[in-house]
Amino acid sequence: MVISNKPLRFLVAILVAFLPLFSTANPVADSTKANTEVAHKVEAAHGEAQAEPTDVKSEIKEFINHHLLDAHNFTFNANKETGEHYGFSLPIILWDNESGLQVFSSSEFHHGPAEGVAEHNGNFYKLHHEKIYKTDASGTLTEEHGHPTNVKPLDLSITKSVVGILFVSILMFFLFSGLAKSYAKNGGIASGAGRFFEPLVLYVRDEIAIPNIGEKAYKKYMSYLLTIFFFVFFLNILGLTPLGFNVTGNIAITASLALLTYLITTFTANKNYWGHIFWMPGVPTPMKFILAPIELLGTFIKPFSLMIRLYANILAGHVVLMSIIGLMFIFKSWIGSSLSFGLAFALSILEILVAFLQAYIFTMLSALYFGAGNEEHHHEEAHH
Repeated sequence: MVISNKPLRFLVAILVAFLPLFSTANPVADSTKANTEVAHKVEAAHGEAQAEPTDVKSEIKEFINHHLLDAHNFTFNANKETGEHYGFSLPIILWDNESGLQVFSSSEFHHGPAEGVAEHNGNFYKLHHEKIYKTDASGTLTEEHGHPTNVKPLDLSITKSVVGILFVSILMFFLFSGLAKSYAKNGGIASGAGRFFEPLVLYVRDEIAIPNIGEKAYKKYMSYLLTIFFFVFFLNILGLTPLGFNVTGNIAITASLALLTYLITTFTANKNYWGHIFWMPGVPTPMKFILAPIELLGTFIKPFSLMIRLYANILAGHVVLMSIIGLMFIFKSWIGSSLSFGLAFALSILEILVAFLQAYIFTMLSALYFGAGNEEHHHEEAHH
């Protein structure tokens, strides 16, 4: 596919439009989270023999690792000196094979019989690196090769990532239902916030769906393409705010999105698509038996590449940005800290472009796969 200069101009327009809104959108607030709380969790998990490192570099590394994990509570701000933090607890929903459904608040982990241990209906659960294990009242974890071997209940909790997904879903519902109502009310003319999102909708239709799927079949995929584009885009932008979300940097989320693309491609593809996979026209018969497994494997590799591309780019962006912010606490000088701040500021702006670019790429590749699944039959003569 030949890339025109239209996407480039659109990317520049998006960058300029979002610059005044998110020019300071970086997880600076995360760097002021309760490092003391993280240290207590690690110390409780590993015991006195493995005390938490107190040097700044180790604390920054530990905090970055903690941020990349999902969380069972929502913390807005924390004071390292006093240990005070502001936020709210989230519901813990567990399915214990022995005790059945267990529902309680994540605040119980801070008010239990031991640090990080919650008691509910006579059962004890310990939160260790954002994973919940069944334990005793003392919170003892049996470890083998550095990993706990305690029973893990099925965790169906409303975590921080789930909150982000629900927030973006509700936001999209009101934005685009309002856009649809304004079309009906004003005779096909958008009003309000819809005026900003209407060009994006038309861009997905005219520059992504139609060129890659075709005029005949693009309409049945438009709802999914629009949903996946804005869903990934809004989640990427949300991850740049000081709230510290890392939804699209979670491989479970990107795997789910890639699985949806794979299922839609598989169940909506025509017989010509499967014919070119299992019995390629114009290929000698012995080669067909060799190429068929390779072509079939390719159908799994495509969504796998979708999953890894989105996950790796967003995760790397978070790690690099927080590492640069951490340099300000390492240098502790006006020169080094100023340079680190300037670099973090510039990278935050670049991450806004990356947020749109990754949504664009995910949607574009999904449209390409849908187009391949609906490609019209070509006569064998056309190949000669």
